[in-house]
Amino acid sequence: MDPSAPIPEPSGTLAAPPRLRERLTVPVLASGGILMAVMQTVVVPLLPDLPRLTGSSPAAVSWMVTATLLSGAVLTPVLGRAGDMYGKRRVLTSALALMTVGSVLCALSSDITVLIVARALQGAAASVVPLSISILRDELPPQRRGSAVALMSSTVGIGAALGLPLAALVVQYADWHTMFWLTSALGALGVAATWWAVRESPVREPGRFDVVGALGLAVALVSLLLAVSQGGQWGWTSPAVLGLFAAFAVVLALWWRQQLRAARPLVDLRLVTRPRVGLSHVAALLTGFAFYANSLVTAQLVQAPKASGYGLGLSIVATGLCLLPGGVTMLLFSPLSARISARRGPRITLALGAAVIACGYALRIADSRDLWMIILGATVVATGTTLAYSALPTLILRAVPAAQTASANGVNVLMRTIGQAVSSAAVAAVLVHHTSRVGGLPVPTLHGYLLAFGMAGAVALAACAAALTIPGDSTPENTPRAEGATPGARALEEA
Repeated sequence: MDPSAPIPEPSGTLAAPPRLRERLTVPVLASGGILMAVMQTVVVPLLPDLPRLTGSSPAAVSWMVTATLLSGAVLTPVLGRAGDMYGKRRVLTSALALMTVGSVLCALSSDITVLIVARALQGAAASVVPLSISILRDELPPQRRGSAVALMSSTVGIGAALGLPLAALVVQYADWHTMFWLTSALGALGVAATWWAVRESPVREPGRFDVVGALGLAVALVSLLLAVSQGGQWGWTSPAVLGLFAAFAVVLALWWRQQLRAARPLVDLRLVTRPRVGLSHVAALLTGFAFYANSLVTAQLVQAPKASGYGLGLSIVATGLCLLPGGVTMLLFSPLSARISARRGPRITLALGAAVIACGYALRIADSRDLWMIILGATVVATGTTLAYSALPTLILRAVPAAQTASANGVNVLMRTIGQAVSSAAVAAVLVHHTSRVGGLPVPTLHGYLLAFGMAGAVALAACAAALTIPGDSTPENTPRAEGATPGARALEEA
C-alpha cells in the first residue's frame, strides 16, 4: 500500500475540515456565556428608577439582584452535577431556556413579585460557563481546548462590560421593558443555536441524583449568601443575620457528613480535599473577591458628583463606556492566557493574573482622579482577571476525572460567586464608614475608595500565594479520547 495515499474516512467520522456545526461550537458556547453575563448586569442601571416604575420600595427592588445571586449560587453546582449525569447539552439548553423565560416575564410585567421570580429563573444561567467548559473538554482536541476554555472563562467579564452600557442606552432612550424583550430574543436565539451547533457529550457518570445533598447545599448557600448580601441593611449583629450564619454552619456540617456517606454524592468531597482541587477553589474565591471590587468601585467613583472633590459626575452610559475597554481587553488576552498555561502551566498563569490584578489596584491607589488613569487601572485589573479566570478551569480539568468536569467546574464557579458576594459586602462596609456630606447627601470619600482598592489588592496577593502553593501538574490532562470522545472529536484530534 502506498504510504502517501490518502486514508479513507471511516463511516460516521467527521471529515477535515470540520463541518459548519463543529466550527460554530466554540462561538455559540461563548455567545451563551456573554449573554448570561449581560443578563446579570442589565438590571443595574434600572435599580435607582425601579421603585418608581414598579411602585415598590428600594428594599424590595434590591431583591431583583439578590434573587439572581441566590438562585445562581444554588443551581450552578446542582446543574453541573446534572450535566455530568444526564447530558451536558441537555442541561445547558435548559439553563438558557430558564434564563429566557425569566427575561420574557420581566418584559411582560411591572409587578415586583413577578420580577423577583423572573430574576431567580435567570440565575440558572450561572451554570452556562461550567457546563460549556465541560463540553469543550469532551468535544475538542487538546490543541484547540486551551484557547477555547480561556475564551469561555473570559465571557463573564466581556458580557458584564457590554451589558452595562447597552442597558444604560436602552433605559435612557426607550421603555425599560424593551431591554428585556431584546434579551428575550437573544436568549431564544441562544437556545436554538446551542441545540443545533453543540453535540451532546457521551461522557456520563451513572447513578441516582443526590436530592438530599442538593437540598442541603441549597439551604446552606442561601443562609450564607443571604446573610452576606443583606447584612449591611439588616445589621451585622442583628438576630436575623446571626441566625443565618448559625444555620449555615450547622447545615454545612450536616451536609458535609451526608456527602461523605452518600454512594453518589452531589459534590465529591474527597476530590475537593485534594490539594490541586481544593487550593484551586480557594484561589477562585479570592480572585472573585479581588475582581468584583473593580466593577463596584469604578462605577461609583466616576459617577460621584464633582463637588466631592474627586468625582467626575459621569452618566450611567459614560460609566459603562469606561468599563468597556476592560471587556475588550479580556477578549484579546484570553488567547495569551492559553499560551502561558500551555508553556508554564495554569497555576503560573493564575499566579501571574492575581499579581497583575494587584498591580492594577496599585495604579488605582496612585491616581483615582484623572479619567484616563481610572480607565487604565480598571483595564489592568481586567487583564489580570482574564489570566486568572482562564487558568482556573484548566486547573480543574487537569485534576478531576472526565465524568466530573461539569460538577467540579460548577463548584469552582460557586466559589467565585461567594467571593464576589463577600467582596460586595466588604466594599459596601468600607464605603459606608467613610462618607462625607455633599449637597446634603452622604457620599463616600476618596479615602474610602482607596481603602477598598487596597483591600482588594491585598486579597489578590493572597490569591497569588494560593496559586503558587497548588501542586504542579506532572501528567497531561485527562481526556475522554479513549472511551468517551465522540467520533468527530477523535477525527479532529487525529487530524
